[in-house]
Amino acid sequence: MRFLYLTVIGLLAACSNSEPVEPTESGLPVLKIDPFSLTVSGISSGGYMAQQLHLAHAERVKGAAIIAAGPYDCAQGSLGVALSECMGNPETPPSASHLLDRAMKRAEERKIASLGQVQRHQVWLFRGQQDTTVGADVFASQVDFYRALVAPGNLHVETEQNINHLFPTLDYGTDCNVSEPPYLGACGYDAAGELLKALYGFAHEPSEPAQGELITFNQHQAAGKHSRTLAEDGYVYVPEDCAEGASCSLHISFHGCNQQGEEVGDVFARHNGLNRWADSNRLVILYPQVEASKVMPMNPQGCWDWWGYTNTAYATKDGEQIQAVIAMVREIAGIQMDDE
Repeated sequence: MRFLYLTVIGLLAACSNSEPVEPTESGLPVLKIDPFSLTVSGISSGGYMAQQLHLAHAERVKGAAIIAAGPYDCAQGSLGVALSECMGNPETPPSASHLLDRAMKRAEERKIASLGQVQRHQVWLFRGQQDTTVGADVFASQVDFYRALVAPGNLHVETEQNINHLFPTLDYGTDCNVSEPPYLGACGYDAAGELLKALYGFAHEPSEPAQGELITFNQHQAAGKHSRTLAEDGYVYVPEDCAEGASCSLHISFHGCNQQGEEVGDVFARHNGLNRWADSNRLVILYPQVEASKVMPMNPQGCWDWWGYTNTAYATKDGEQIQAVIAMVREIAGIQMDDE
């Protein structure tokens, strides 16, 4: 698998010059994807997952936007640490310097990408002022972690919005003072637009409403042996231009706990606001979906793995969910996966 990863940029570049083909067996379309366009975002557990994918594959992920989460590797493979140091307002908040040392060691061991590549990336971090799930000190550790890696002009921090633990939109969702399903809030704040402008510098205004297609695909077929903790259905949003063969960028959006498809349907993928911006800026958006589980591996709230319920390598290139998402990216770009 590592050999395949080393060639992905060249293969993506080759695919970007070819005509689009029929969807694969999984239902994922094969598109012209700009090989240097990949970015990630996520909320809550999805925010942690976005960071994990960002640092594991920083050689090809050019930026990350994280809503309502703490620093990379905060849980350090322990559910107890996740609950005691990474949520609420802990007496002992996570140490950014300690976590940075751990990340540097992983980079030296080639378990994640070289961290020097992150300096030129765009990073957007958000926390609502009423968020009691991720307290101010936990968020501050995340800011300090990225501040040590990213060039000053490339780090964007937003803490001025008076909202709870949710994904803020212009006009869709619940009261922004509460944190409840589907964890989208009608806050008069376009988080989707703000994060995409930070990551890409978009100049074109969004479509009203979104004009592309939200496609359901089979994640088990797309991710193969790495799909053990994923739901059967995932979503991908494809603007008309991208479906017709235009070269497009690719963004991956990770839902939070209790926000997966089996809990809220396609509400998160359809109404978070990202698709509006995707249309006018030729951006394909992949929405992977986790499956809740009350048996081993235990994940009753449908969270992305940020504490180690899949395996100890969850935050590295060898992480099961990271490999699953990379498999989806490769399939969208028309790159065949070997069956190892």
